Amino acid sequence: MYKQLFLFLSFYLFCLNIFAQITPEDPKLKKTYRAERINKAPKIDGVLNDDAYNFASNASNFVMLDPGDGTPIPQDFATSVKIIYDDEAIYIGATMLSADPSKTISQFTQRDNLEQSEFFLIDINPYNDGENQTRFIVTAAGTQADAKMTGNNEDYNYNVVWESAISKDEDGWYAEIKIPYSALRFPKKDVQLWSIQLFRKISHLNQTYVWSYINKSLGKNSQYNGLLTGLKNIDPPVRLSFYPYTSAEVDNYDGNTQSNFSAGLDIKYGISDAFTLDATLIPDFGQTAYDNVELNLGPFEQTFGENRAFFTEGTELFSKGNLFYSRRIGDTPVGFNSAQKDRLENEVIIDNPERTDLLNALKISGRTDNNLGVGFFNAITKTTYSVYKDTITGKFREQVTEPLSNYNIFVLDQQFNQNSSITLINTNVTRDGHFRDGNVSGFLFDIFNKANSYNFTGQAKMSNVNLSTQNITGFASELGVSRTKGKVRFDLNYEFANETYDINDLGLNFINNYNNFYWNASYRIFEPTKFFNDMRIEFFGKHERRYKPNVTLSTGIASSFFAVTKERFAFGGAVYLNTDERDYFEPRKEGAYVIYNKNYSVNAWISSDYRKKFALDVRAEYQDYANSKQDEFSLKVSPRFRFNDKFSIIYSFNYNATNNRDSFVERLPRQIVFGNRDNKSIENSLQGSYNFSTKQALNLSFRNFWSVANYTPNAFTNLQDDGKLNPTSYNVTEDNDPNVNFNIWNLDLSYRWQFAPGSEAVLLYRNAIFNIDSNSELEYVRSLENLFSSPIRQNLSLKIVYYLDYNNIKSIFKS
Repeated sequence: MYKQLFLFLSFYLFCLNIFAQITPEDPKLKKTYRAERINKAPKIDGVLNDDAYNFASNASNFVMLDPGDGTPIPQDFATSVKIIYDDEAIYIGATMLSADPSKTISQFTQRDNLEQSEFFLIDINPYNDGENQTRFIVTAAGTQADAKMTGNNEDYNYNVVWESAISKDEDGWYAEIKIPYSALRFPKKDVQLWSIQLFRKISHLNQTYVWSYINKSLGKNSQYNGLLTGLKNIDPPVRLSFYPYTSAEVDNYDGNTQSNFSAGLDIKYGISDAFTLDATLIPDFGQTAYDNVELNLGPFEQTFGENRAFFTEGTELFSKGNLFYSRRIGDTPVGFNSAQKDRLENEVIIDNPERTDLLNALKISGRTDNNLGVGFFNAITKTTYSVYKDTITGKFREQVTEPLSNYNIFVLDQQFNQNSSITLINTNVTRDGHFRDGNVSGFLFDIFNKANSYNFTGQAKMSNVNLSTQNITGFASELGVSRTKGKVRFDLNYEFANETYDINDLGLNFINNYNNFYWNASYRIFEPTKFFNDMRIEFFGKHERRYKPNVTLSTGIASSFFAVTKERFAFGGAVYLNTDERDYFEPRKEGAYVIYNKNYSVNAWISSDYRKKFALDVRAEYQDYANSKQDEFSLKVSPRFRFNDKFSIIYSFNYNATNNRDSFVERLPRQIVFGNRDNKSIENSLQGSYNFSTKQALNLSFRNFWSVANYTPNAFTNLQDDGKLNPTSYNVTEDNDPNVNFNIWNLDLSYRWQFAPGSEAVLLYRNAIFNIDSNSELEYVRSLENLFSSPIRQNLSLKIVYYLDYNNIKSIFKS
């Protein structure tokens, strides 16, 4: 471990020495727009006839970003933008002409969903650091979208309150935007120097234009922003807003009906111009989307995306180093699995909650005028108990399965030279001295050279798990170098973790004890050719090793192809070749491994033009193992149809089949039993949306997932020390039958109404059915019939969230 740490620090010092003399890009080379201060704010109605715009100049002369490179926008589609400001907000008026306005695609959608609509976009970076900015989008139908940008990464979970409106005439369409300073973070200076970028997407032409030219073959798009000057002596109002909510629900399951009413509050407060406090008090996550639960037969836990808004909005700082898996907060109690064995004689378990309840959470984040990002996150979950009943005495007993727990993250992220950063991060989980505590510290760097042609990255992370009997310390590191300029590029990466590295109290790592090497080389185009608007060819490989013992796990090479034609038809595929693999995780015992034979896999996919009413996505993959009957096949077919600008549906069908896989069955005192398993699954899902307007919509979400695992009778084996399998006898009974039939059904039907800026009401009906048994002989239709004989959970809920701005409240009281 110390050798790895020495290598990491040496590499870091080498990088600092190389880049010590780097200076930021000369601002004089950037395109510049001067905003004008106004005395009377324009009316946000999409009609740009307010006198306030008469003082502003035009930002024009847009050039092509995609598919070409720098071609001036045609005069028939001339685009111009005016920017003005006062002490409350900045205002943007955009004029977008069109040769034939009837061809402008104006699909009605809800917030953050662009679909195929033409749109106008503005990126604003108050720190002019080439990295962090906020994106605001208005479509030709009037839909709003906003995102937090970090480099080229978009986070549409980020939502702030701003205003927009559009209008149309025989010449084109117009967008008007008001962005209050409460939606932005900026340094406290008398004279501001911001950077901006303006985009126009012309969907029916499949073309995107920008105000300030972007060289796609070099660096990140955010580094090509123009400069916004003229912002002086801004005296922003207090940034304080409240999001009170109330919700009511009725739940019926197996003849038992329950009702619930709750209320709570979210707060957003601008501690300063640059730093913001977000807090949720008495949080309610009752209407979060269903997780895509599947039959999990592997050695690792199934993971899910985050559906709770508080844990997705503005969390880019806390995600540094991949040490934060927010689903840990409110997850299964640490003592959940031990509740059964802790049961005393004559006791039965009355209650053993699968989730802990969140009491409150807050996060503070921002960036100083020296580009130092600071983030602090804290959440508290309440004590969780399992409840036992003595069947003889009738007495009840409680036992703690998760004590009062505190989850904490602290981040320092120093950015410099418009393209580089160094980060320190610490995560901590304290469980009131019970069970286990966890602490992880990380040091990260992401450095580009002055020409933006090379990137050097690295991470060093130290974990510490505090158990009741001992402390366990672990270490992991990563090093990488990549060529980031031109059509031909490459990556070289090295990853290491010792056998005690563990971040799973607040993070997520499936494996440790590795010593891996990866490489990648690619060729891509940046301007259209005779046949393609975009095309990329990649070659990549891996060599994976175990740290202790120092043995090879597997080696593989692969190649992939991706292309988009001028008609916006995309297709591609890949080929993978892998050597024999030592799998140390399938046996579920430390030090044991099973050997899987060398294999190859191929996949191919197509995606047709989404601008058309009907579009289709298809993907197929096949994997075959040498000297074995094992193989795998998967197929995904997803047609979509847009009936009109208000109504659209997307259907998906997924089929997966794994045949003759040697798989873990049971661990006995003297042997590890494997079986020959066939696994088949079918997933059907449907997403539908009818938009009455950009503020009101009816949405349908449906998913049915079925899977069976069937073990060949009398084909069980015993795992040997050398990773091979020998035949063994294994008596299958009702208690240890490994065969599984798994079926789950979820349906959501919701009406969503945004009745005021930042305020909405959601009426949601949902039902769910779940069944798991050992009837693996049942095929899909019979299994579905069996599923519908299970109890159905039905739920009806109404949630109302209202946005209150402190300044508006103050004005009301004054009047």
